[in-house]
Amino acid sequence: MSSSMEDNVGKTWVKLVVSLLVCQIAGVLGALFNSHALQSWYPGLIKPAFTPPGWVFGPVWTLLYILMGVALFRIWRIGTKTPGVRAAMVLFGIHLLSNAAWSAIFFGLRLPIWAFGEILILWGLILACILAFRRLDRTAAWLMIPYLAWVTFAALLNGAIAWLNR
Repeated sequence: MSSSMEDNVGKTWVKLVVSLLVCQIAGVLGALFNSHALQSWYPGLIKPAFTPPGWVFGPVWTLLYILMGVALFRIWRIGTKTPGVRAAMVLFGIHLLSNAAWSAIFFGLRLPIWAFGEILILWGLILACILAFRRLDRTAAWLMIPYLAWVTFAALLNGAIAWLNR
């Protein structure tokens, strides 16, 4: 393999690892707010009948963060000089901050009604990412669809919890 080819392969792997790590770090940041509240505050809330068992959330979010990371990687590897790539990556970063903010608001501040407003913003940002990604790489856009579906469900759950505990 030529040196420039090895450099490209190396850069590709770095982009993949960084993309996956950035998404997992966002998940870890959100989990920092969850851990104490899941033991103390959350069990005392009135929850709707469609609330999944607690063990479901960890594996689902882990998978979703992996899918997000792969989607980000697919966009990044196109090259930041390609029109639309930088904007899509910035939008993705904003969406990740919104994702972490939801956990801070719901679990950290214990404000389900405010978290409901935040998750609606998050939902819109995910949709915007999907649309931006679709212009660049359809597979990257499709990788975000399970995440949008889960956040749709999470928004319903959040809204129901806010309503039941008003």
